[in-house]
Amino acid sequence: MTRQGKPEEERRAGDRIPLDEILRVFEQREDRAQPVTASDVMDAVDCSRRTAHNKLSELVDRGILETRKVGSRSRVWWVPIEDGDESGPDSPVLERRIEDIDLPGTGKTLEARRQALVAAYEFLQDHPEAKKSDFQQEVFPDNPAEYETAEGWWNTIQPALAQLPGVDPPEERGNIWHFIGG
Repeated sequence: MTRQGKPEEERRAGDRIPLDEILRVFEQREDRAQPVTASDVMDAVDCSRRTAHNKLSELVDRGILETRKVGSRSRVWWVPIEDGDESGPDSPVLERRIEDIDLPGTGKTLEARRQALVAAYEFLQDHPEAKKSDFQQEVFPDNPAEYETAEGWWNTIQPALAQLPGVDPPEERGNIWHFIGG
């Protein structure tokens, strides 16, 4: 019996699930930036964990999905953002998103804070696992955005950074920021 009480032969039939059905799991998410787990696929297409992993691996091998480990035994998958899409620092989509974020200040101060946000985003893209202290040590000195302390700077930058595409902020009480975009 599978975890949903189906006989073994029905579970094996799940091994013949077409890749298009797996891709529909990604397409039907409300938040397209949210990565997918094997459990998400198992629930959506009613298959075994092994089938979900095999199908997801096949999609990675074909270059349709990307994956990464997020814990000692956990992995996520996502559809990569294509070049010229919203993840690049010069992208008009990213530029609009940054302009829509409510940062304090006006004029040169606001522009400096937007540039600091871009610098933090680029840093996270280059270092897909970063801590608060990494941002404060590596980004703040060159992009203080008229803040005197790294702590004050971070209190403004981190909620804005969490709103950008491909950014996975830490869980409550966590400290590792992830970039899961393209």
